Amino acid sequence: MALDDAFARRFGEGVLVAGVDEVGRGPLAGPVVAAAVVVPESVREALLKVAGDSKVLTAKKRVAVEVLVREGCAFGIGEASVAEIDELNIRNATFLAMTRALAQVPYGAVVVDGNAKIPGLKMPQECVVGGDGKELAVACASILAKVYRDALMAKLGEAYPAYGWAKNAGYGTAVHMDALRHHGVTEHHRRSFAPVRDMLGVGQQDESTPDAKAA
Repeated sequence: MALDDAFARRFGEGVLVAGVDEVGRGPLAGPVVAAAVVVPESVREALLKVAGDSKVLTAKKRVAVEVLVREGCAFGIGEASVAEIDELNIRNATFLAMTRALAQVPYGAVVVDGNAKIPGLKMPQECVVGGDGKELAVACASILAKVYRDALMAKLGEAYPAYGWAKNAGYGTAVHMDALRHHGVTEHHRRSFAPVRDMLGVGQQDESTPDAKAA
């Protein structure tokens, strides 16, 4: 299915529809980030030509589209912290990030990527599996969230270069896992996630140390 806004049109003409997507459910480190985007008619055609699933666009293309979204759309970005992920679980923390993103935009309905509605919303919702590759506003939200989170993880990684976050965004790559084994767990790691929890359970060092921050 080509990128379109068919799902948004189901809510009727004149309804402000926010597309919502998240990035960062799977990493071992860093927050989960969600974005909400309302695409006005004035930039719809331009974005339909360049937007798409953030996972398949090149980094350069994502950044270019992200600039267009920020310049032409109403948008919000919400985070749920590592502490909130560990307390609430990743599913509920993701919904929290989505709710925080939506609080920053005007909307009358929501199209959300995936198969689960955001709890607690009073406005109508449509769930679209693979929505970041089908629905324009969701694709824009996907791009916005990914560019934001990638930059955030690169910034966090400046203090912990051994973990490779600028390249792996906190996912459990070989470089990241090797750094965990040799340097231990930092304050940015999700202790409720099995690889991190298991390392703490077998006596690996906790918290950041000078060694952990070394390149």
